Amino acid sequence: MNEQKPTFKEAMQASMLWCESWEKDEISDEVISDRIGELIKTVEGARGFFVVSLSIDCALMDRFPDALIFQLRSSGEIVVDLTVKNLAMSSAMLITHRKNNDPQEIQSERIKIRCVELLKLLDSNQVKKRLDVLLKATNGHGPDLKFLNRWGYNNEQIKAISESIYEVAT
Repeated sequence: MNEQKPTFKEAMQASMLWCESWEKDEISDEVISDRIGELIKTVEGARGFFVVSLSIDCALMDRFPDALIFQLRSSGEIVVDLTVKNLAMSSAMLITHRKNNDPQEIQSERIKIRCVELLKLLDSNQVKKRLDVLLKATNGHGPDLKFLNRWGYNNEQIKAISESIYEVAT
C-alpha cells in the first residue's frame, strides 16, 4: 500500500487484511487502530476503510475498541461525513431490499446499525452539525439535497433516512 496516499482500492485491501488479522488475534486493538488512523487521514483511505469495515462480518465495528474510537474521533470531519452518508445510503437501501425480499437487507441493516452506534461515539458537536444538514435535505433544503437526489431516493427512503437520523439521538 502506498504510505502517503492510499487509493480507494488499496485502502479496501489493507482494511480487509487488518480486520482478518485482528479477528484472528494476530494484531492488537492498538496496532489495528494505529494503522486505521494512518489510513483515514485521506478521504480515499477513509472511504476504503468504511466500505470494508461497515459491511463485512468483522466485529471491529461492533466492539469499537477504545484505541479505534480515539483514532476515528481524531480524524474529525472526514469520518463524521462518511459515516453520515453511509447511514443515509444504508437506511434507504434497507427499504429497497425489504421490498424486493433481497438478502442484502441483512447487510444494509448491519451497516445502518454500525453507523448509528459509531455516530454516538464521535464528537457530538460535529455529528449534530452534520446530521442537521442531512435532516434539512430530507425536508427538501440544503446542500445534501444534491446527495439525496443523485441517488434518486423516493419518499419512503427519505423518511427512513430521517428516522435513522433520530436514532442517533436516542
